[in-house]
Amino acid sequence: MITPNKRIYLSPPHMSGNEMSYIQDAFATNWIAPLGPHVDAFEKELASHVGSNAATAVSSGTAAIHLALRLIGINEGDSVFCSSLTFVASANPIVYCGAKPVFIDSEPETWNMSPRALEIALQDAALEGKLPKAVIVVNLYGQSAKMDEILSLCESYDVPIIEDAAESLGSTYKGRASGTFGKYGVYSFNGNKIISTSGGGMLVSDDVEGLKRARFLATQARDQAVHYQHSQLGFNYRMSNVLAGIGRAQLEVLEERVNARRAVFNRYDEALSHLPGIQFMPELANTRSNRWLTVLTLEEKEAGVTAQEVLEALTELNIEARPVWKPLHLQPLFEGARYYPHSKNESVSERLFLTGICLPSGSQLMEEEQQRVITCIKKTIMQTMPFKVII
Repeated sequence: MITPNKRIYLSPPHMSGNEMSYIQDAFATNWIAPLGPHVDAFEKELASHVGSNAATAVSSGTAAIHLALRLIGINEGDSVFCSSLTFVASANPIVYCGAKPVFIDSEPETWNMSPRALEIALQDAALEGKLPKAVIVVNLYGQSAKMDEILSLCESYDVPIIEDAAESLGSTYKGRASGTFGKYGVYSFNGNKIISTSGGGMLVSDDVEGLKRARFLATQARDQAVHYQHSQLGFNYRMSNVLAGIGRAQLEVLEERVNARRAVFNRYDEALSHLPGIQFMPELANTRSNRWLTVLTLEEKEAGVTAQEVLEALTELNIEARPVWKPLHLQPLFEGARYYPHSKNESVSERLFLTGICLPSGSQLMEEEQQRVITCIKKTIMQTMPFKVII
């Protein structure tokens, strides 16, 4: 039985039950350090799952992005292009390196980086004689960006891509795993992701030597010596053997988690898509989104209610829902940063921020709980449109 006022979370962790066997093994063998057999196995198993030559397990997705930038050779004064509609962790590592982010708008079909805006930004950079050292492409809420177009543009200017697939593990683009298109790909195993190690991330690449260097940098760049010797700046970014064990158990059920979240999306879509003003985040042809979060937009003119009012109604019922990410070019942290909109008359990311709502999407979400969310949204819209019957 569902308690009527029980908290419904946006995207809580979902353990498989097999994690404890790996954790107990780590304790029994005393491999508690940020290295060990589970770390090695987790790297191999994830690389095999996504079809990448190698992987390096680290403490977070943010750490993975930072290492990718270091491997590419980003230095102070360089510029790095980055999706604007994303979490701040996609861009913070650019600043860690002393480089400057240039933000690229989204486009309507995927809500991800606009190839049109990217092309204009690259053309401007070429004319100015200062191309970006890298482009960070984010796959938002599980949906892959238009990688064919973006790859073609970046290859024509010889600019490497870092694919931020923190939210899209388990998604595919034209049959290929999300996160495997760039020079480096990044996954996150934060507590709210589709699989979780509590906290952690993974850097993947076909550049095996590059990932060996990533491990070196992630373990404080310790030189080969009996004593502790360091010739380069390093970081404390390695994943613990305990957390890697959790990751191995989680990876075993990844496909189940994807199917569960896609089922959550389908129920929302069936129940709400006919309502005035509601549009769900699209899924590009020849892609499969893991539907990490179910996200919709609400147009006030049609629905008679704002996205903020729906969010407030959900909060009153102890339901966690969120706006979409605030675009990074609007963040105080990046005030003054250069920004390229999708077109002269349209900033897609800004519109999505004003109208977007992320709904509870956990893979353990019960249908009765989901119905509470659906009923709340329907009632909120009906209150402003009493002359319409909404089923």
